[in-house]
Amino acid sequence: MKILIVGNGGREHALAWGIRNSPSFKNSNGELFSTIGSAGLNSISTPVNIKADNVSAICEFSKENNFDFVIVGPELPLSLGLVDELNKLGIMVFGPTKSAAEIESSKIFAKEMMKSAGIPTAEFRKFTAREFDDAINYLKISQYPLVIKADGLAAGKGVVIVDSFAVACKTLEDMVINKAFGNAGVNFVIEQFLNGYELSVFAITDGSDYVVLPPSQDHKRIGDGDTGKNTGGMGAYSPVPEKFYDKSLEEKIKLKIIEPALKQMKLLNREYKGCLYCGLMISECNGEKEPYVVEFNCRFGDPESQAVIPLIKSDFLQLLLASSTDNIRNYKLEIHNKFAVCVIIASGGYPDKYQTGKKITGLEKISPDVLAFHSGTTFDDNNNIITSGGRVLGITALSETSVSDAINKAYENVSLINFENCYYRKDIGYRVL
Repeated sequence: MKILIVGNGGREHALAWGIRNSPSFKNSNGELFSTIGSAGLNSISTPVNIKADNVSAICEFSKENNFDFVIVGPELPLSLGLVDELNKLGIMVFGPTKSAAEIESSKIFAKEMMKSAGIPTAEFRKFTAREFDDAINYLKISQYPLVIKADGLAAGKGVVIVDSFAVACKTLEDMVINKAFGNAGVNFVIEQFLNGYELSVFAITDGSDYVVLPPSQDHKRIGDGDTGKNTGGMGAYSPVPEKFYDKSLEEKIKLKIIEPALKQMKLLNREYKGCLYCGLMISECNGEKEPYVVEFNCRFGDPESQAVIPLIKSDFLQLLLASSTDNIRNYKLEIHNKFAVCVIIASGGYPDKYQTGKKITGLEKISPDVLAFHSGTTFDDNNNIITSGGRVLGITALSETSVSDAINKAYENVSLINFENCYYRKDIGYRVL
């Protein structure tokens, strides 16, 4: 089977790793390619010099080279309709169509869909740029804290928690007038702040049936103790302990969130296939855990995928194929009895301004059983591995004994890696500890 992965970040490296380790891929002498590639991806796939958002070039290349299966990693090409165009060519593809991907590419659409489906989520008001003054008036009478979200795609950074009227006004000014997130923030949502703890839950679906992967917890803020600005994610661990995620909560997530979402998307003629990322807030009331949707994403989470995919024991490639061929009901998911922790090493200054082109040392020193997923790396003219992004590496350690053991192993190996102004949080997994 000839497979193309679209994207070249840590998520795509994890997807490629999962496919490479799938018996069905090994037994069929499969060929694996990836767009652009990275220093890590190039070691397990053949790089193709096409950007992930170049829909026409990807389609042309896939057709000319007779690809059997295309797996779309990032949200941008999904929002641009890559799946729709590949479907027209008769090429099998993993991921939702453009209209279904709006569950992430438009926060306003997602909130209204949830409201129609009765899916538990925070109360909200939507606004356009023309309604800027109305939004300011709304902020005057609101209780704080509040959450302000850019309607469009903002690389995981278009969500700001505001704790006062003054901060809220400055945030809207930056978002709408100064276009801090480009056109993504021209329209926006202001919503109630939810208390509780966050979970990331992936449902792999063919539009009707689905399987739920092990839950994980991401660490969005740049600083230890969940302080500072939101990022694309500074680390994750999986599975989540029973005190945070038990069978009762899992059933609520299925019955109140995943199933109503899939049903509503079908009613809207936007059948959803692929990975439905459920970003959840779990609130406790009278001893009961209740899930609320913070956001839906239309793809695997990053860095959560770097902790979740290594836990999958069953054939990962067959899971993705089952989603694309309406065959999830016949897929038997098996999970390793292990714990995984991923720590992101980032460039100093991220998520704001940061430098690239810094030589990375120490990768050859990490333990053979520890995984280094490349989020933003490339090669220089001397074939040295150098930085090429804000998030650079995801170091994932697994343990058969405990999350705390996986945490220790991850940080032992993170300490072996260095580049100028490298930065990482020191408390990934602190909720468990």
